[in-house]
Amino acid sequence: MIYFDNAATTKPCDEAVKAVSDALKTNWSNPSSLHGLGLKAEQAVNSAREIIAKSLDTDSECIYFTSGATESNNLAIFSTAKTIGRHKKKIVTTAIEHPSVLQPIKYLEENGFEAVYVKPDKSGEINPADIVSAVDDNTCLVTCQLVNNETGYILPISKAYKAIKRLYPKVITHCDCVQGFMKLNVSANSLNSDLISLSGHKIYGPKGVGALYVKKGVRVLPVNFGGGQEKGVRSGTEAVPNIAGFGVAVEAFSKSIDKRYEKMCELSNYLFKQTETVEGVKVNKFSESSPYIASVTVDNIKSETLLHYLEQNGIYVSSGSACSKGKKSGVLKAFGYDDRAIDSTIRLSFSYENKMSEIDEFIKQVKNAQAELVKIGQKRN
Repeated sequence: MIYFDNAATTKPCDEAVKAVSDALKTNWSNPSSLHGLGLKAEQAVNSAREIIAKSLDTDSECIYFTSGATESNNLAIFSTAKTIGRHKKKIVTTAIEHPSVLQPIKYLEENGFEAVYVKPDKSGEINPADIVSAVDDNTCLVTCQLVNNETGYILPISKAYKAIKRLYPKVITHCDCVQGFMKLNVSANSLNSDLISLSGHKIYGPKGVGALYVKKGVRVLPVNFGGGQEKGVRSGTEAVPNIAGFGVAVEAFSKSIDKRYEKMCELSNYLFKQTETVEGVKVNKFSESSPYIASVTVDNIKSETLLHYLEQNGIYVSSGSACSKGKKSGVLKAFGYDDRAIDSTIRLSFSYENKMSEIDEFIKQVKNAQAELVKIGQKRN
């Protein structure tokens, strides 16, 4: 099996699997319980909190656990709407965000908020000045991802947020850092972000757990209510096994970010060079992009058709965001792709386990697909 769909989810590392299993077997108590077993569970949660805080170069009290990045994004957006948004009704974002950002904003638009969706310019990239110029005195929130999940494009949010904070210090800045965390060297300070969303299953940890970084002094109101866990920000009994697995995964990979990045650059560059030799195949490149994600257009073959052809030959890719469930990509549309290119674009996303020989096999099977599928399509026409 060749797995090139790591942006959708990663294979849990051995350390995370062991941490989850151990917690389920021996540390299954409720962290809110006052007895010794409860204290042990609470210590496991706090240990993971400290590990994740350290990875962002911040304090553990700034980390709040959630069920995943979708909840973290929703919490950041709706909380800001309930606080600053009572008086300021404008939200600035980009047209290439994940649905867990775009859909909450669309809901707020339907309920009296104004939203500005900054689009890529003619070069196909987001100009930080366009984000800054969209902000005004009526803006409550600016929310942008660090790395686009479909193309790997790295947004210039650090530069944009720095300028926004200088001009409008009370505006809340939020970063969906899911595809950047543990892959790029980032810190809370370097992002100039008040709120940062993270996910466990994108960094070799378990599903069902994420986190929201909240800068000291920033007020976050809960979206759901209950027992007051996570200092009242996110009620609900903490998922100790998942949280433990998340923390251990961060700890396991924190020291190898640079090394893994170099390997991903080698893989990404190799893919680019190999596709240059194949007619009708193009890697869609940007001046600033994550080597973990590659957007590849294969002319005259629908992406879903190619996806299943590759799957039959043991290669797993995606036709865009896993959350899109095969729907036509609005992200690629915003980047200026025409409908034909959108229909023929797949996403490859790498992990430290991938090899150049796997890219060779991918190229081989794409050539086979061109020979077989295009011919079939011509016969049908």
